[in-house]
Amino acid sequence: MIKPMNEKCTMTSREKVFIIMFVTFVLFTSVALAASLEELRASGAIGESSTGYVVARDSSARSQADTINAQRREIYQQKAAAQGVSVDQVGKVYAQELFKTLPGGTWIQVNEQWVKK
Repeated sequence: MIKPMNEKCTMTSREKVFIIMFVTFVLFTSVALAASLEELRASGAIGESSTGYVVARDSSARSQADTINAQRREIYQQKAAAQGVSVDQVGKVYAQELFKTLPGGTWIQVNEQWVKK
């Protein structure tokens, strides 16, 4: 039930625990995905494409690549809508900026060819 703004909103202990668990899960998942992405890049299992999405260079990393790309797609869609441009344009600009900051040894796709940065 939604309470009027002038009415005090109180949460039960169960609701507080749920919120704490949810926030912890979201934070842990984000950190785990970031660490996982770095590890996958370093191992060569995943590479960065010029479209702004990752590509599983090893079939064992396909699931992780799909998860990362789904998150990126959401961000690109938001940015594209806000700027009035296509999602593809946002992805390409992101890739150009990302390529500048990736560590040496990372696999990147340039002109549809894989090269180590």
